[in-house]
Amino acid sequence: MPVLVRIPTPLRTLTKGNAEIQAKGATIDSVVDDLERQFPGLKERLLDETGELRRFINIYVNQEDIRFLQAKKTTLKDGDEVSIVPAIAGG
Repeated sequence: MPVLVRIPTPLRTLTKGNAEIQAKGATIDSVVDDLERQFPGLKERLLDETGELRRFINIYVNQEDIRFLQAKKTTLKDGDEVSIVPAIAGG
């Protein structure tokens, strides 16, 4: 099932400059795996050594934060939009 994944500017070097990518998967976990298959190195930028989402990376499905859904197990359907958003810190 294809979903649209929006890639933030800092990660576009890994996606050959693409801001939007089609990926397949029934959950966020499987979409991340598909992104890694298409663009090696992307997964390590999203997940830490334990396989958990990095603290400074937020993922939204149809504008809902997956932390308030089912995290990486959040289910997806055709046409969903997944946005990867790096956290921004100010000082």
